[in-house]
Amino acid sequence: MPVDKITLQILANHTRAAAENMAYTLYRTAHSTFVKETHDFTMMLTDRAGLTVAVPTDLGATWYTGINYARAIAMIPEYRPGDIAFTNDPYSGYVATHVPDLHLWKPIFHEGEIVCFAGGHIHNTDMGGAVPASLSRSLTEIHQEGVRFPPMKLYREGAINEDALRIMLLNVRKPDQNLGDLKAFVGALNTGERKVRAMLAKFGAATFRQGLADLLDYAEGQARDILRTIPDGEYFFSDYADEDSVDGNPCRLALTLRIKGDSAVLDFTGTDPQLTSALNVPTGSDPRHTLLLVGVYYVLCTLNPQITLNAGLTRPFTCIVPEGTVLNPVFPAAVGMRSLTCGRLRSLIFGAFAQAIPERMPAAPAGSSSIMNVMTTDNRTHRTILAAIDPIVGGGGGMPHRDGTNGSGADAAYLRNTPVEINEAEVPVRILRYGLMPDSGGAGRRRGGLATVLQFKVFAPNTRVTARNRDRSRFRPWGILGGKAGAPSNFILNPGTARERILGNTDILVAEPGDVIHIHSPGGAGRGSPLDRPAEEVLLDVERGYVSMEAAVRDYGVVIRAGTVDAVETEARRAALRRLENGHHFDFGPERDEFEAVWTRENYDALTGILAALPVHWRFFVKTKIFEAMARGGPGTNGRESNRLPVLAAFDAVKRIYPQIAV
Repeated sequence: MPVDKITLQILANHTRAAAENMAYTLYRTAHSTFVKETHDFTMMLTDRAGLTVAVPTDLGATWYTGINYARAIAMIPEYRPGDIAFTNDPYSGYVATHVPDLHLWKPIFHEGEIVCFAGGHIHNTDMGGAVPASLSRSLTEIHQEGVRFPPMKLYREGAINEDALRIMLLNVRKPDQNLGDLKAFVGALNTGERKVRAMLAKFGAATFRQGLADLLDYAEGQARDILRTIPDGEYFFSDYADEDSVDGNPCRLALTLRIKGDSAVLDFTGTDPQLTSALNVPTGSDPRHTLLLVGVYYVLCTLNPQITLNAGLTRPFTCIVPEGTVLNPVFPAAVGMRSLTCGRLRSLIFGAFAQAIPERMPAAPAGSSSIMNVMTTDNRTHRTILAAIDPIVGGGGGMPHRDGTNGSGADAAYLRNTPVEINEAEVPVRILRYGLMPDSGGAGRRRGGLATVLQFKVFAPNTRVTARNRDRSRFRPWGILGGKAGAPSNFILNPGTARERILGNTDILVAEPGDVIHIHSPGGAGRGSPLDRPAEEVLLDVERGYVSMEAAVRDYGVVIRAGTVDAVETEARRAALRRLENGHHFDFGPERDEFEAVWTRENYDALTGILAALPVHWRFFVKTKIFEAMARGGPGTNGRESNRLPVLAAFDAVKRIYPQIAV
């Protein structure tokens, strides 16, 4: 029998509190800045099958609400009390999604049977591999991204697996840091076990087991209720990462969202092939993989802020993800930078829903959160330091009811900033600037949130900086309903000097003593026409330093004289600007408009068909060569000399050079 509603609500509170207690235990005892300050971790309770039933609401990452540990759990043949299993291999069980993420799960027994698992993950600052912090888009295969462990036991009946631990610590750059985080993690799991035992004593084992199942059903019902309020239909959207490799071509993600009644299909056909860079997202053909649905969780929470967060939310959704694409790569594709692609994946989902329910959806958030890692030497102690000093998170998109959040994009808001004082105490750098970037939020009736800017100086030779997830230097966050796209990001060495170098999406830098590194995120996009923003609000933005005087005139048509709005000039300026408005649903920015003038949907659909017919190992190569042929132009590639689609003519030219493609 189902648990009665009152008891179920009490149980829901207890399970969430247990997950939150685990999270508090972890972050208060962790060693690395990335866990104790940035909060890149998760804690959860799952049912006996491995489906997540409770997560914290205010601590840790929001990506794993719908995670399913079932495949990983099944790879270990037997569990005993005191066991703790772990993995960080993205291709074993499809729980870990890149090598630095170490997942642990502990079976909790009652009267000889498993009743649930306490589990979660921590992002280790380093797991070895080719670069400090283990992650870079320049890596081409999983073997370069650090030491990997398939699902196996870290503890056997309470005793640690010393062999596995020695292998791990031998292969990482700061073993004491990894070991400290690991001990904190184990302590958090033990906290979860104590909380579960208290619940078993309070509710009884039968009610506890049934209650977990009912909580999943309850969340599923909430998700279906939301879907029934959305018009049935088919909604197509595409978005791009700036580069599919170092200095490469754009990487396209495509989605056809089909909503019917209380269910939805997310068809990612049309997405680019898997890459020979680290932007691939390992999902293992799971039709409800949590990384594919993170954007959906955010939409559901937007539409019902009281929604229950567990794996039941995934049940109304089915994902179609062709194998051999960037969202479903095959081994041994590199996957370390999957978070960059996931940022674009969330924007992709937001764009599809923004067509279905534009009155309830915000504009695009920044969609890029560069994680700044520094490996340097302390000149005083001569010790090597490796630390994540900050996530550089962009602004949120303009919302139906208010402006986007400054410096905290909705799709990466769980990443906490590290106080300047802690960074300078733990890492031998000097922070020169840390704050908000003026004029970076997209103009709109609801302005996009401002970008974050960080500038710091280093003091030791061979200081290695990795800026994970560098993106949105080219393709901007898109505005909606007349709102303007947000400003792009950038990465600059020694800004404003004779040695200035624009790094763009570069994510690895070797700096010299005295070098200054500047990075700023994208801004969130605007929602609604900026000409409808009250002039007094624009004046307040200028006074606060969010918008410059020049941008007030250029983007909002507001003329300010001696600290006040000139009503007459403003009315005239706005009337002139209104004649230029195009009424488009989205504003993608000039860079994407220029790109899609050549790479139309028809051309890209034809490219998808060409690549899908090739063996996986040919696809990225052929895509690159077709892009080169399209860029060169020639007969049939510009749409004038031939009735054929330009991309088909380009493919013919590529086949003449590489006749092996036909094989």
